Amino acid sequence: MVKLIIQIPCKNEEATLPLVVNELPKEIDGIDVIEYQIIDDGSTDRTSQVAKELWVHHIIRFIQNRGLWFAFKAGLENALKHWADILVNTDGDNQYPSKYIADLVQPILAGTADIVIGNRNPTQVKHFSPLKRFLQGLGNRFVGYAAGMKLQDSVSGFRAYNRTALLEINVTSKFSYVVDTIVQAVKKWLKIAWVPITVNLPTRKSRLFSNLFQHIKKTTVNLTRVYIMYEPFKMWFRASTPFVLVGLVGILRFIYYYLEGDGAGKIQSLIISSLIMQVGITLFVLGIMADLIAKNRFLIEENLKMMKDMKYDPVTRTGQDK
Repeated sequence: MVKLIIQIPCKNEEATLPLVVNELPKEIDGIDVIEYQIIDDGSTDRTSQVAKELWVHHIIRFIQNRGLWFAFKAGLENALKHWADILVNTDGDNQYPSKYIADLVQPILAGTADIVIGNRNPTQVKHFSPLKRFLQGLGNRFVGYAAGMKLQDSVSGFRAYNRTALLEINVTSKFSYVVDTIVQAVKKWLKIAWVPITVNLPTRKSRLFSNLFQHIKKTTVNLTRVYIMYEPFKMWFRASTPFVLVGLVGILRFIYYYLEGDGAGKIQSLIISSLIMQVGITLFVLGIMADLIAKNRFLIEENLKMMKDMKYDPVTRTGQDK
């Protein structure tokens, strides 16, 4: 039996939630059970009450706003708890047309993907400003570089995850979890597929950031942290290389003049070059230490995956709510 849970993180979405829920699929070929899940992230309106009136199967409510990353994490854990084989994440503002959910789960059902992402083709979305379209394309390149593969729509929140992906993914970012998790997925050798979709016109402004440049700043910081987390040696090695080369050139220059009998006048440049070289060596050593820490993190995540698998396995679970 294949079970699908469709998840909708919400904050003050009482106006659009009925439209989103009513358009969710009731049946999909290859899926035996479909359930809906709402994560009410500290709403001050009737979002949770509306969800109850719509007979939503799972309602998770936070008294205060915890952030989209926390809502996604809570939904992921609840999906595992209720033995979901596939989790689909969509938005409560009706950005993503629900008609594409059937397309989204097909690669997972066919066994060809662990994660499927709805590709909005963001550089071509007409209601995006020219600047936003340009920055979306640029952002895809940067995230793709950090992940190590070409990405089509790195910040699309319209995604489907199989159970393997749900066990592997660990949300570590408090801003854009979509960037965090896509880099994780690539580094953990999860297979990613893309499904072309269109998007509906926006019903409200984004609540993740007040303006586009704030979004760029937060995404850049988050991406840098994720890149350092998964490629620490490469990052620190590249940072150390210019210092080592400059320091080495200065030291070789001093040796040359020393052998020519003019070394006494080059002592200051030797000291400066040695200090620069020391900075480079320090950064290189930091890279080695960070790489060792990354190895430990990998082992910890493997253990965490096994613990989650045992915790949410219906065969081994005892005394927990079903």
